[in-house]
Amino acid sequence: MPDAAIRVAVGSLRPPKLAAVRAAIDGCAPWLGAARGFELVGFDVPSGVRSTPLARAETMQGARNRAEALRALAAARSESFDYYIGLEGGVDVAMIGGERHVFLESWVYVSDRREPGRYGQSGAIALPDELAWQVVDKGVDLSEAIDAYAGRQGIRNGLGAWGVLTAGLITREDAFRVATINALAPFFRRQASEAAKS
Repeated sequence: MPDAAIRVAVGSLRPPKLAAVRAAIDGCAPWLGAARGFELVGFDVPSGVRSTPLARAETMQGARNRAEALRALAAARSESFDYYIGLEGGVDVAMIGGERHVFLESWVYVSDRREPGRYGQSGAIALPDELAWQVVDKGVDLSEAIDAYAGRQGIRNGLGAWGVLTAGLITREDAFRVATINALAPFFRRQASEAAKS
């Protein structure tokens, strides 16, 4: 009888986030034991933070809250998953040499059944001053601000702010894919270590 597929719960229903996790798992499959296949299930769970987090710690907490909400939801439904993945985008404000720099960041938190979770980040891109002022100073949600900035609607369900700011060279999906791989790395390193011992 073949091994059951690896089950992955994702704390989002947004297409770029789900596609990012799918691409990351596809890429990591040889090291995660996912050669037997995997099932990805998205859930709409709360982040417990602002719609656009305004600090790195808040964005990281939002990702972790989503993963923990997935665990609680699965337990309430008597379901079990191999991995619980929370994703959160937000901004981080840094003062350097008396100048304010505002960066867009994408964070992912992954946990499994065996140990505490791990974080992964995509990197960061500076927001233009006009966009930073809207989001940080005026409190406009980034999804609304980027739509107004780009003159288009629904950007977060496609290219995302990453895509707008990089002329499509790095999309929202790309950023979350990298963050997911970074968060999964400790898990597949552990599996490689366990395989080497057996």
